[in-house]
Amino acid sequence: MARLLHHVVLAVSLLTLAWPASCQRLPVLVPVTKDRATSLHTIPFHYGANLVVDIAGPLVWSECQSDHLPADFACRSDTCRDANTYPVPGCSATGCDRKHKVCTVYPYNPVTGACAAGSLVHTRFVANTTNGKNPVEQVSVRAVSACATKELLKSLPRGATGVAGLAGSGVALPAQVASSQKVAKKFLLCLSRGGVYGDGVAIFGGGPLHLTAQPETDYTQSLEYTPLFTKEGNPAYYVSVKSIALENSIVPVSTRTLDAGGVVLCTRVPYTLLRPDVYLPFADAFRTAMKAQNASMVKSVAPFGLCYNTSTLANTRLGYLVPTVTLALEGGKKWTMTGVHSMVDVKRGTACLAFVQMKGVKAGDGNVPAMIVGGFQLENFVLQFDLEKKRLGFFKLPFFTNCGHFNFTRRSG
Repeated sequence: MARLLHHVVLAVSLLTLAWPASCQRLPVLVPVTKDRATSLHTIPFHYGANLVVDIAGPLVWSECQSDHLPADFACRSDTCRDANTYPVPGCSATGCDRKHKVCTVYPYNPVTGACAAGSLVHTRFVANTTNGKNPVEQVSVRAVSACATKELLKSLPRGATGVAGLAGSGVALPAQVASSQKVAKKFLLCLSRGGVYGDGVAIFGGGPLHLTAQPETDYTQSLEYTPLFTKEGNPAYYVSVKSIALENSIVPVSTRTLDAGGVVLCTRVPYTLLRPDVYLPFADAFRTAMKAQNASMVKSVAPFGLCYNTSTLANTRLGYLVPTVTLALEGGKKWTMTGVHSMVDVKRGTACLAFVQMKGVKAGDGNVPAMIVGGFQLENFVLQFDLEKKRLGFFKLPFFTNCGHFNFTRRSG
């Protein structure tokens, strides 16, 4: 009897040890498509609905549909509180329909800046689980989103029905997927240039990530990490930049200047925006370096300030041969951008510096970010937003592959 009991205990112990591995949930995968007209990125949300990716957005919202199920959350519920944690300037922010005593939310259009009162509804996020190499099986994730009128869709990509907020709030998409699917509270973005380059990829749960050029390589194993910050009243993700360099020369912009307002990551804007007190010394240093390379300047093309004749620029596997831009990050890490991330072809024979001066902003205004790193600079980087450890993982893909090289063919067997 004692021996039998020993074997039973041993068997239960072995099952307990094996349980987490055998029942571990796979992360959730969706393709990310770039809209060439607006330079915004979208993901499929549910059948027929595509939402704009907004990594600074605290809400998921879409146009009201007949199949949406109403969600009568009370004004004081946790969900209502989470949905109104980050009020939009200019919108009412009571979070409550006092007459009916149900939650009111305020969807926000990140392009036009418009917002409107809406209600919360139950919906589904239809995606696939993944092993990091292929889709595995379809999942339907229960979610809560805000319901908005069609008027709020103005200036979004054609076919977009709303916005997928990926910020760190309790009702943003990463938190909802993590809660529903029991995956890690982190997400990975690998944004593609779109078109012939194919769709990029988002993985909720954080990875792994394999691309077809090197199918056995998990690119999440190459990530470098820097702290990820948020600011009170602002759901956007910030990183701490200590200095900016062009090749080996530090741009004369102090850490204090960069800290005033901070450096934010943003998929809402197509190109990196610099506050005037950061842009002017940066552009001056770039102009001087390009003059030394005998590059020929041409008339600028809005919104860019510095443009060049491409016949005077050497072209390499890493883009045009221009001074490398390096952001020195907290923790001693360096975010390096070669010509493929710093120069954009605007028309035949003309390429421009893809860093743009902010308009209508005063130099040194600490209420405005010193730098907003835009979508063009984020593309073809593996970016992992770890919301539990509050850190950003980043890795620049090698020249022979890109974020459009994920295999979206379902695994057989």
